Amino acid sequence: MALLYELLSVLATSFILNLIPFAGPSNLLIASNAALLVDSDPFTIGFLVALGSATAKFIHYIVTFFISGHIGKERKERLEAAKLKFGRWAPLALFVVAATPLPDEPVVIPLGLLKYNPVKFFSAYFLGKLSITIVGAYLGQVSEGFFATFISQELLIVISIVFTIILTIVLLEVDLVKFAEKVLKRKIG
Repeated sequence: MALLYELLSVLATSFILNLIPFAGPSNLLIASNAALLVDSDPFTIGFLVALGSATAKFIHYIVTFFISGHIGKERKERLEAAKLKFGRWAPLALFVVAATPLPDEPVVIPLGLLKYNPVKFFSAYFLGKLSITIVGAYLGQVSEGFFATFISQELLIVISIVFTIILTIVLLEVDLVKFAEKVLKRKIG
């Protein structure tokens, strides 16, 4: 069973990596790597990674929430109009960007400026992250059991870290929206 400092390090690592705007690694991979390193159940690992991630993004949200108080009257009026139009879609948008590799700052920052409800923000974002980090932790645990007969745990951790770095670079370099549009055009056309 995992020691308290190991569980706290999973939480802290997730929090610190997600504080990096626009460049944090995939939380699915953070959870799978944590499952390889920490002897705990996948739900606990997924929960801690999701909590660290959601807390870091909540800080981004809070910063923009308070910045919005220092903007001009005209911009405030436009933000209020946008809030009325898009407010009902915010929970779904937060859940989707949290549960997928899509960048989340384009949703997080505007919702902070719109002074979207902080409890609703955190809840939707956390649930999205939880859905993907539990999957990641289970995948990490399963891969360890599967590959343990062929590869040592140390080598598996190194491979996983290298894969995480490569995937993070690819996600930073590839515009996922344009890629999805190209794929959909091929299927339709």
